Amino acid sequence: MATKGVNPFAMAQAQFDKVAAILDLDEATRELLRWPLREYSFAIPVRMDDGRTKVFRGFRVQHNDARGPAKGGIRFHPQETLDTVRALATWMTWKCAVVDIPLGGGKGGVICDPHNLSQREQEQICRGWVRQLARNVGPLQDVPAPDVMTSAQHMLWMLDEYERIHGGHFPGFITGKPVGAGGSQGRTEATGYGVVYTIREALKLLGLDAAKTTASVQGFGNVSQYAIRLYQQLGGTVTCCSSWDQGDQTSYAFRKKDGIDVDQLVAISDRFGGIDKAKAKDLGYEVLPGDAWIEEPVDILIPAALENQVRGDNVEKIQPTVKLIAEGANGPTTPEADQVIHRRGIYMIPDFLANAGGVTCSYFEQVQSNLNFYWEKQEVLTKLDTAMTSAFKAVSELAEKRKLYMRDAAYVISINRVAQACHDRGWV
Repeated sequence: MATKGVNPFAMAQAQFDKVAAILDLDEATRELLRWPLREYSFAIPVRMDDGRTKVFRGFRVQHNDARGPAKGGIRFHPQETLDTVRALATWMTWKCAVVDIPLGGGKGGVICDPHNLSQREQEQICRGWVRQLARNVGPLQDVPAPDVMTSAQHMLWMLDEYERIHGGHFPGFITGKPVGAGGSQGRTEATGYGVVYTIREALKLLGLDAAKTTASVQGFGNVSQYAIRLYQQLGGTVTCCSSWDQGDQTSYAFRKKDGIDVDQLVAISDRFGGIDKAKAKDLGYEVLPGDAWIEEPVDILIPAALENQVRGDNVEKIQPTVKLIAEGANGPTTPEADQVIHRRGIYMIPDFLANAGGVTCSYFEQVQSNLNFYWEKQEVLTKLDTAMTSAFKAVSELAEKRKLYMRDAAYVISINRVAQACHDRGWV
């Protein structure tokens, strides 16, 4: 899913190299952390509904597990690449470290388009993925979760296959499960809420009243929807959001200057968050080209779709009114665009801090599953707020103390923690 010629893994390595220099890491540690510890690439043969057998390509990358079992989602996407998975696994390592949970970074994927697959075909892909990796993943090794175009249902099929192979119950093998089958309360809201917990703290630092701010959001999936809901509860107004149109294979932005209504848009969306353009127009929304979200004259931008969305060729479209960017997506800003944002003095909450609510709540689910004990929703969200707020404060205080860009400060904390664990274990 590398877009506009940007290789996400090269981008992840460039971000790492910059901070490795700040930390003056030794050569062996740099080499160890620049590359994944383990990579799996495999074929998943599936008998399709029409009787043909089709072979899908699957991946799993375990970037680093010095601090605990690898953790990270599995995405189904027609443009999935091994380099995308490598990048996402790398970012997961830093994400778990920045919120200080005892997990490492992993990521998985399958090159496929769920839009064009029946439920039975998707189930076969899920089970095939697990069969290929059954000896290399598990509660003590590598714990998957949902990601782009995968759901709680996919996770349950994977769990069932894993338990069949190993002959027992292992609910801690996978997170993002349905609540009735070992999932955690609050997991659905976690990533979007986590983004807004960090926005709330950043607005305090910037001396801004959340109720007087406006925002524009890219994407209308799970993360965007819950981020918009909680931000609006703080009193903020979202004037624009964008969504992917499966029919046109392109994205559109939906604008309403007095504020969008999430429930209204959810009611006219498909299961992947694609908003019906004709129905949106009938409800009074302006339908604009997909990139219009970045040009809104708002206080806050929240890119919450895919990687490489804020680039050198569109970063100058960000309006002078924008004071804060909170990255709900993984890797949405290229290093080239980052330099412009830094120079302009826009406050940046980097992806692996802003969107760490998902993995934090996944960790809570894993703990609950392994203990066979469950917490109430409010308890989960309170723990999540505490974890996100303290992680944000640690990063913002370091950024202030050492006069670092927020992304660099977050990396300094994360890479330091992971490097220390590798040293303590005697790996380097």
